[in-house]
Amino acid sequence: MSHSTRPGEIALARPDITDQEIEAVVAVLRSPNLSLGPKVPEFEEDFARLCGTEHAVACNSGTSALHMVVRAMGLGPGDEVITTPFSFVASANCILFERAKPVFVDMDPQYWCLDPARIEAAITPATKAILTVDVFGIIPDMDAIRAIARRHNLRVIEDSCEAAGATRGGAVAGSLGDAGVFGFYPNKQITTGEGGMVVTDDAEIAALCRSIRNQGRAATAGWLAHERLGYNFRLADINCAIGVVQVARLPEILAARARVAALYDARLKDEPRLTQQATPPGSTKSWFVYVVKLADDYPVGARDEIMAGLRAAGIGCNNYFSPIHLQPFYQADLGCRAGDFPICETVANRTIALPFHAFLTEQDVDRVVRTLRSLL
Repeated sequence: MSHSTRPGEIALARPDITDQEIEAVVAVLRSPNLSLGPKVPEFEEDFARLCGTEHAVACNSGTSALHMVVRAMGLGPGDEVITTPFSFVASANCILFERAKPVFVDMDPQYWCLDPARIEAAITPATKAILTVDVFGIIPDMDAIRAIARRHNLRVIEDSCEAAGATRGGAVAGSLGDAGVFGFYPNKQITTGEGGMVVTDDAEIAALCRSIRNQGRAATAGWLAHERLGYNFRLADINCAIGVVQVARLPEILAARARVAALYDARLKDEPRLTQQATPPGSTKSWFVYVVKLADDYPVGARDEIMAGLRAAGIGCNNYFSPIHLQPFYQADLGCRAGDFPICETVANRTIALPFHAFLTEQDVDRVVRTLRSLL
């Protein structure tokens, strides 16, 4: 996704970088430790503290973090993992990476997350785990999901790549499963340029992830000793230096994003042609994107016409998300078809992500809303 803009355009997303992050990167560049240095454990310790977990393992992307957890849990051929079709494709691809099978379950129509009421009907003797997604910074009903997992002896993976700092019932995103996963792409609440993190209280998962990210090396073995198949999923000290500053600034970053969301909310609250994802009681949303949904009576295709109009007016936008089960290779390889998950498809056909970042002004939001209304 490109976030570059021409003069007069309003970008869909923009990272929140200050002189603090720049100075932190320069300090690493002046040191002898560009990778495998002290900034990696510092970032990990800070992030574990943020999530309230015992362990954090930094890596080069949220996708790699998901892959490491699936591998560390021993999921593989013949195993099934229940997950949502309404997500970025990596949350299902990570299951396929290990030759396990993603089994999709439709989403809750209010909160747009995996619907716990639909999970047990999808469980088979091959089911080994549930992979939930904190969609757009909303944590699903993890109490219900964990209760199902306990009844059926399943592992729970919480994909919190869009939810740094979100809470539900006092618990922090990433801490509600056997392992949680974050991504730090530039449009996220916390960015390291590229990067990811696994958080967990399970020492075995953490140790395996540390080995997997570092070419399968053991913690105490030599550089050329590899005790398992691994990858180069390491995150450099340059990236981790940015992450340390971003974690410290997270309350400020989230407050700035919430300010922009409130500007949109105030201008769209009485617009009957649009609805939004609801926030569950007892939850704090971590604002990742600002997504509106066209009313159900809009025909399929209307959303794309509206987005074309926004882009023609110099306003960035996107469709969040395209259903995973309708991606061509999921249809070809897993036999997924249109109509399989009607709630997901109804929402996905009508969602528009509007420009959203900390640097938007009231004038920017006014322009976006004015243009959007003219196209509805």
